[in-house]
Amino acid sequence: MHIHILGICGTFMGSLAQLAKQLGHQVSGCDANVYPPMSTQLEAAGISLIEGFDPQQLQPAPDLIIVGNAMSRGNPCVEYMLDNGLPYTSGPQWLGENILRGQHVLSVSGTHGKTTTSSMLAKILDFAGLKPGFLIGGVPSDFGLSARLSEAVGSAEDGSDDKGYFVVEADEYDSAFFDKRSKFVHYHSNTLVINNLEFDHADIFENLTAIQKQFHHLVRTIPSAGSVIYPAGVENIQQVIDQGCWSQVQTLAEQSSGETGAQWRYRLLEKDGSSFQVIDGNDDVSEVHWQHSGLHNVLNGVGAIAAAATVGVSLETACQALSEFVGVKRRMEVIHKDSRVMVYDDFAHHPTAIKTTLEGLRAKVAEENIIAIIEPRSATMKMGLHQGILSAAVDAADQVLWYKSAAVNWDIQSVADGCTVAAQVCDDIEQLLASAIESLDEAEKSHIVIMSNGGFEGFHRRLVAALE
Repeated sequence: MHIHILGICGTFMGSLAQLAKQLGHQVSGCDANVYPPMSTQLEAAGISLIEGFDPQQLQPAPDLIIVGNAMSRGNPCVEYMLDNGLPYTSGPQWLGENILRGQHVLSVSGTHGKTTTSSMLAKILDFAGLKPGFLIGGVPSDFGLSARLSEAVGSAEDGSDDKGYFVVEADEYDSAFFDKRSKFVHYHSNTLVINNLEFDHADIFENLTAIQKQFHHLVRTIPSAGSVIYPAGVENIQQVIDQGCWSQVQTLAEQSSGETGAQWRYRLLEKDGSSFQVIDGNDDVSEVHWQHSGLHNVLNGVGAIAAAATVGVSLETACQALSEFVGVKRRMEVIHKDSRVMVYDDFAHHPTAIKTTLEGLRAKVAEENIIAIIEPRSATMKMGLHQGILSAAVDAADQVLWYKSAAVNWDIQSVADGCTVAAQVCDDIEQLLASAIESLDEAEKSHIVIMSNGGFEGFHRRLVAALE
């Protein structure tokens, strides 16, 4: 079958294209901007890429068009597709019907930590010998690719019991211009992790209640023999569960939290989260000693361990696997290191993610200098809807540089003025670069955390080049 993908260079659609190619389909696609690293991955996989949306690329007509959720009415290819009655579907629906159905699907959802937790879970299952497939919205360094098929894909068709395992990052964003349901309702999940739940994606959701409604749609799809795993005591998640849950519920909590009903508990051995114990429902105990930090990563890890247990992975094996977990590109990825400065690339796109990431780094580096450089780039951030809580999100840093791009039309200076640490607003990349260099203290070690969920106009590369 010839599958053509509109909007192929996004992380999800590009990963989907590679899975379709691995299934044996002829795959091509187009996007407004065809550039590395996704274009390189796709070309290496033998996938034909077209820049732009000239409808001539749909002649002769492909057998199926998969439409990315960045596509909208008025796009030349979309209009040609509809006018000529060409067969089409959304990426999440195609994934659910052609790859996930018939496998044991382990989905990781939530406002933050989906990519990291999915990568941890895939690592654990792989370490345990289950050879999972996965589709992750980032590149796990343990695997070097964002998607692969499980070795047992399609085995359910021959009547065997080996269904295969598939880990999927379950995003609440909408599926396509013709399907405004969240992507994750298509995934036929058996095991569901809900990391957290906050207001985000203000471009498509009116309020938190609208997001919770989509999460409840997801919960309603989990089989009675399936599992829903989430941290105890989180009101936004509990409100979703209280709307109705027909599956096995497992909660996570700190050992000393007073949440006595939690099936999975953890205890920090180091305050920065670099070592911790995990206690299961049978009071068995094992430990994780890893290179990561922050309470948010500890919770991500415990969620991954609990999810892996639903497919038979022992606590000890899961903890051994996490102790070897390398990480994910663009999630506190060290991109430069010398005797006086370390530079991290981080995807943080929400005030809570910024806060927990910086607090984790502070716990790890103690009194050393932390400089946060932040580009408000997500749709919600560009709309200014988190404006009131951004200032407090950077309290753990020593200094913050806010980048005011042309897409930010709200008063970011008021956020800087509200910070308890030294803060500056820059509206020019060269000015930002100069300020970053000037902020370094020759007398002490500094840590620069670049926080953006986009390319940041090449700032990462420019800063590293200047430091080198």
